[in-house]
Amino acid sequence: MKYEVVIGLEVHVELLTRCKLFCSCPNSFVPEPNVNTCPICLGFPGTLPQMSSEALQQALIAAVALNCEVALYSYFDRKNYFYPDMPKGYQISQYFVPLGSNGHLMIKDDRGENNKVVIERVHMEEDAGKLIHAPGSGASGSTSMVDYNRAGVPLIEIVTGPDLRSPLEARRYLEKLKSVMQYTRVSDCKMEEGSLRCDANVSLRLSGSQPYGTKTELKNMNSFRAVEKSLEHEIKRQAATLERGDNVITQTLRWDENTQETIVMRGKLEAQDYRCFADPELAPIKLKAEEVEKAREALPEMAEARAQRFINDYKLPEYDAGVLTASRSLADYFESCLKLYNNPKEVSNWVMGEICAHLNNAGLDAGQCPFQPEDMAELLKMIDDDLINGKIAKEVLEKAFLSGKSPRQVVEEENLVQISDHSELEAIVNQVIKDNPDSIESYRGGKTRALGFLVGQVMKATGGKANPQLVNELLIKKIDG
Repeated sequence: MKYEVVIGLEVHVELLTRCKLFCSCPNSFVPEPNVNTCPICLGFPGTLPQMSSEALQQALIAAVALNCEVALYSYFDRKNYFYPDMPKGYQISQYFVPLGSNGHLMIKDDRGENNKVVIERVHMEEDAGKLIHAPGSGASGSTSMVDYNRAGVPLIEIVTGPDLRSPLEARRYLEKLKSVMQYTRVSDCKMEEGSLRCDANVSLRLSGSQPYGTKTELKNMNSFRAVEKSLEHEIKRQAATLERGDNVITQTLRWDENTQETIVMRGKLEAQDYRCFADPELAPIKLKAEEVEKAREALPEMAEARAQRFINDYKLPEYDAGVLTASRSLADYFESCLKLYNNPKEVSNWVMGEICAHLNNAGLDAGQCPFQPEDMAELLKMIDDDLINGKIAKEVLEKAFLSGKSPRQVVEEENLVQISDHSELEAIVNQVIKDNPDSIESYRGGKTRALGFLVGQVMKATGGKANPQLVNELLIKKIDG
């Protein structure tokens, strides 16, 4: 390629704490505006913030999980700017001394080789409120409202070096980062609720050259797909600009999901002067080396290590292991099922197939699954005991998932017990043979697929409740004579 792509990401991750960073207001997502607020997070004069020790612990866990060097001494700064979403007129952040620095994550690049993405800094800060723009009848024709529920919510900002070389690499990095945050239970990373937000800086330079090109900043990307698509669009736009002989202008752009285009928000001629200085109302953060080591030792088994264990211990294919360990809750669900029904591949098939499909449709993660591991074990044991077949089992799982009933209860109430009575099935098989002479001749002529059609006719006649193995045996016996 004529141009080399250079991408750096700034990711804000909302910490999974009970309270906000400097007050006791709940850190929870609620649709009603301005209910999780108090004089501290609203910036009333005379209030005194106090740092949440829970938030500090979560930030420390994130820093060590991202292989960072942890500062034993750090402090908070005031980042001054005036905007309606920040009621104090400044944001409390860590500007000069971040909690973590010089970390890294390993991902696969476009060629499948390892790429070490440097994490320049991990710092704590409070979130701003949320502006809501709506049509109005004022002179400007529009109205802006602000919801301060999010103001003061604890965040960590994770900043990479310019180490990503394609939109796909950016997406892989975000997926890896999300996995680390979820495995450590630092954050739930729900992008739709704003608990993981990403800004991207992207520039182009001639392949083989050293100086970086002029970068633009992308905002308003609410999914990994949006990050990838917006970067692809911006790369094409910058390349076309350079090919025309024009210069790329330093700008902040937002991604429009409807038009699938980047739109200029504002120019960015020079860095904003936030007049940062140490916050005089907050004590410095002082950590001991033993605390850092304790946090490092307490890290859970991460996705890659867990996937390898699934391959080694459960003899699962690499693909299965990767899918099952993509989220900690799904991996936990799988292993909980295994404790009750020790057939790794069978359980894997059902979890990756039916369970994941129903969870996706319901917008749930495995930790919220109404079909418990005990239900999965009961369902699979009923298949083993020939009470139901695989087709009926899928129907049972769906009804149990939606109703909260146990699989056995569904089977009994819906009368879904498998038909394995020899004489009852024989009568149905005889009728199917009589009604389908062409398929019989095709089978006798060597077209074995015809047998599948005949089995299907028997299953249809029994509402899917026939024992398929017994149906196969009866058909073959009667056709072959």
